[in-house]
This record gives sequence, C-alpha cells and structure tokens, in this order.
Amino acid sequence: MRATTMEPGQFHPRRQFSTLRFLLPYLWPRGRFDLRLRVGLAFVALVGAKVANVYVPILLSKAVDTLGAPSNLLVAIPLALLLAYGAARVGALTLGEVRDALFVKVAQNSIRQIALGTFRHLHALSLRFHLERQTGALSRAMDRGTKGIEFLLSFVLFNILPTIVEILLVCGILWVLFDWRFAAITMVTIGVFVWLTFSITEWRIRLRRAMNEADNEANTKVIDSLLNYETVKYFGNEAHEARRYDSALRDYEAAAIKSRVSLSLLNVGQAAAVAAGITSIMILAAQGIMQGRMTIGDFVMVNAYMLQLAMPLNLLGTVYREIKQSLIDLEAMFDLLHSPAEVLDLPGAPGLKATGGEVVFDSVDFGYDPRRPILKGVSLRVPAGKTVAIVGPSGAGKSTLSRILFRFYDVLAGRVSIDGQDIREVAQDSLRAAIGIVPQDTVLFNDTVFYNIAYGDPAANRAQVEEAARLARIHDFVQGLPDGYDTMVGERGLKLSGGEKQRVAIARAILKKPKILMFDEATSALDTKTEREIQHSLSEVSRGRTTLTIAHRLSTVVEADEILVLEEGRIVERGRHRDLLAKNGVYAAMWARQQAGDEERGALQPRRAEPESEAMARKR
Repeated sequence: MRATTMEPGQFHPRRQFSTLRFLLPYLWPRGRFDLRLRVGLAFVALVGAKVANVYVPILLSKAVDTLGAPSNLLVAIPLALLLAYGAARVGALTLGEVRDALFVKVAQNSIRQIALGTFRHLHALSLRFHLERQTGALSRAMDRGTKGIEFLLSFVLFNILPTIVEILLVCGILWVLFDWRFAAITMVTIGVFVWLTFSITEWRIRLRRAMNEADNEANTKVIDSLLNYETVKYFGNEAHEARRYDSALRDYEAAAIKSRVSLSLLNVGQAAAVAAGITSIMILAAQGIMQGRMTIGDFVMVNAYMLQLAMPLNLLGTVYREIKQSLIDLEAMFDLLHSPAEVLDLPGAPGLKATGGEVVFDSVDFGYDPRRPILKGVSLRVPAGKTVAIVGPSGAGKSTLSRILFRFYDVLAGRVSIDGQDIREVAQDSLRAAIGIVPQDTVLFNDTVFYNIAYGDPAANRAQVEEAARLARIHDFVQGLPDGYDTMVGERGLKLSGGEKQRVAIARAILKKPKILMFDEATSALDTKTEREIQHSLSEVSRGRTTLTIAHRLSTVVEADEILVLEEGRIVERGRHRDLLAKNGVYAAMWARQQAGDEERGALQPRRAEPESEAMARKR
C-alpha cells in the first residue's frame, strides 16, 4: 500500500458528519425523478453485485465437492457449476459497472449544483469579503471541494459501504452454514485490521507531514541560494550554503526513513492480521472436516471468503486518509457557501425605476471600519443629465463614493437615493443595471475584444458592439488588428495599451446604455496626449447623461457643471471651475500645484537625440 503526499488539516468529526448531511440532499434531489430512479437502480445493482460476489465462493465449494463425487457425475454437474462460477464473477463485475454508469449522472449533477451554488454565493458576497481573501485561495477551495465530493461519492458509496455490506453477508452465510465462531473470527479479524490500519495511518500522517515540511525547507534553501548566486560567490560561501542544504536534506532523510519504516510496519501488521484470521478459520474448517461436519469444498469456501474480504481492505489506509482530507476540503468549501452576505436585498425589494437618473447623497457617514470613518456627513446632488466632479487628495474618500453608489457597502448613516428611491430598498441587480462605470484600472477578461466590449450587454449583436466601439473611438484600431474583434486581449488585457483598455471600458459602458455614468479617475494613469483623446470620448459619451466624475487631475473636470472638493471625508468647497479659482481656497491651491508640476515635467522631458554627424559637427 502506497502513501500519498496529501497533508490533512484539522479533523473535527462532528463538523464532518454535518458536512455529509449537507451533501445527502444532492444525492436525492427534489423534483428530479430521473435522478432518483438512477439512485434506486444503482442501489439495486450494488446489492446484486455483492450478492453475486458472495455467491462465488459457494459455487467454488460445490464444484470442489462435486469433483470428489462418483465418476458418473464428473461430466455435467462440475461443468455447470464451473460455468455458474464464471458467470457469477462476470455478473458481479458487470453489475458493478452498471451501478457506476447509472450513478455517474447523479454524482456529476451533485458536483455541478454545489459548485455552481458556491460560485453564485461568492458573487453575492460583499466587496469586503473579496478584499480580505486571496482569489487563488477561493479558487483552490472550490476546486478541492468539488474533487472531495467526487472522491467521497466514488469511495464511500461504492467502496466502503459495499464492503461493509459484503462483510455482513459473508458473516451471515458463515454463521448459517457452519458455526457462529466462523462469523466471530471474520469480524474480529476485520476489526483488528481496521483498528491497526487507522492507528498506524494516523501516525504515518504526522510522519508524512514532517517529511513534506523537510522537503519544502530543502527546496526553499536551494532556490534561495541559486537566486542569490552572485552574493554567494562574492562572499565565498559555497561551503556554507552546502552545509545549510545538507542540514535540510538530513531532516528529510530521517523523516523519509521513518515514513518508509511505518509503511512496512503497516503492511506487515495488515498481513499478520489477515494471516491470523485465515489460519484460525482454516483450523476450524479442518476440525469440521475431521469431524465430518464440513467438506473440502467448505474448507476452500471459507478460505476464499477471507481472501476476498482482504482485497478491498488493503487500500483502507489510503482511502481513510483521502476521506479525511476530502471531508476537510468539502468543509472548507461549505464554509464559503455558508459565509453570510453583508449587503442583502430586502424581502420583495422592487426594481429601481430610473427615470432621469438624479443621484443624491444625503448626510452620508461611512467607514470600512466603524472606528475609522472615511466619509463624514457628505451631501451632494447630481441633477439628471448634469455632470458633477469630485476632486481631492488621495485618501479623501473619492473612490469610496463609487463603491457606495454601486452598493458594494451600505452607509453607516445618511441616505443615498436615485430619483428619490433609497438604494437600500431596491434590488441590487436593478441598481447596478442603471449605472455604467469607466474605472481607473480597467481589467479585461482573457478573451476577445468583442467579448470584452459585449460584456456591457451580453445579448448585444455585432452591429451594436461595433457602434459602441465607434462612439468610444476604438473601432478603427480594432479593425486594424490582424484578427479584428476576435483578437485576444490577454490576461487582464495586457496585450492592449492603457489608452486602448480605457476605450474598451468606455465602449462597454456605452453598450450598457445606463442612465448614470461614473468615471472613477478614468484617465489618471495615462499620458497627456492619450488623456486628451480619452477625455474627448468621455465628454461625448456623458452628454445628456447623469455623470459623476471622480478625478485626480483637475484639468479633466474644468467643464463640469459643479465641482466638489473632498478633503478628509468632508466636502470643503463646491462650485464651477472659475468660481473655485476665484475663491483662492483649497481647489485653487490644488490647481496651482498641478499646473506647476505639469510645467516642471515638460521642462524635464528628454531632448530628441541628435544624429551622430550633427553632434560631431558641433564639436568641431
């Protein structure tokens, strides 16, 4: 029996049984008669396979006894028994395969439903949850959980439970046909085998964990040393690095030896338990033969039963370890499924009726941690069809406004409304359908340009997607690509420049046809030329729409109908660009600093390199 390198975590029996109970309804799905029928037929096939399997030694016994009968019976009866023996073996195998074929649809449907439910629940959780968790860890938890379901279904239902059924059938047959002692020896042998396997496997798990930790430590030292090759050479520490690596290898060597010795001990213990059981039951059978109560065929049968039961038990250690790990993985996945959603719709919440698209923040207080407020009594109004810009230093809470408007978080105090409707009292999907956003950092899916633009409205046709691209001034660029709209943009859109990604984001927002547009520092990461081009596109897109612009560069908001200056979570100034400059306050100071910075950057731009001939001529 070989050990795997899997490292189980903490095992809590009560929680694991709770996890299994959660899984059971998926195996008997409500309203799915077809799947329930498959479960029933699979169970019939399972029982049939085990009945055929336990009948095989009986047929073998009869055949052996018949071979010792008078010669006139040696032609027909043994042949019939041997044919029945072969048919029973084939029948047991066939029924087992039929069982698997029937149940596979139930198992895969269960895996799909649980995985889909978990995926949907993750999307229903708040932004806070996802910011505090690693996306890779969530993906691994889902992947391991679904694999754990598959393993549990295949091994627990079709390995452990059938083996238990077979053990009970065999013990019953031995008791009825011969003596209770045969059944007792069989049960004791299996009990000792299971106890020994579980005890040594628990010990081996700890040894295996130590072995893996030593292996990781050795690999870490190798990688660290080779990455710092030059430093090792600078200080002549090759021997020192070799000693550190050898120390880690010694730890691994010791752990590996213990692990291998424990495996040998487990194998010897299992073999000794089975051998003791077989020897004891054969001694009883031999005594029965000598006393005339049993035949040679019976002797063969009891031996065949013990060997037949021992075969599936040989994998018990590995199966036990894998079942523990599968339950732990499944529990981690169900923990995700049971994580409470922070932002919930009210029961029966109506959809948002966005008519003009007026946005109002009324005395809003908010903080990601209640002990550290971000917004303090913020009040603002964006009239339908108008543009309001929010500016201020980093950390003032500008981007927090967009997250609140999309209801990624609920406000701690105050009220946010759209066309007079409190956004906490309407369905979240209708709220987000009414708002389009062009974010500062546009992250695209690793798919085609067409898919990324069409994400604004997955039901849009090609003509609609191309029209949105034209309005965003990216259509000509896309047409010039070798694969046009079928061009793959790469992971997170890395094959496109910043300006190209922003135009895709604008096209996506246009295609969504929202009542409200939000630009969250949409041009702050772009160069000046690209910024001007993108700003022109944004102005065209926002014309006639309620627009909330969050900006760091003040030059992008000079045409706004109103500019709000946010500082330390409070609005300290508001007005149009010229009025704010005339006040000579916070906004005017920010404008002066940015203008001075732009002039300084322009003065520091590198001069174009001269041709070598001109440079040489100047020297002469």
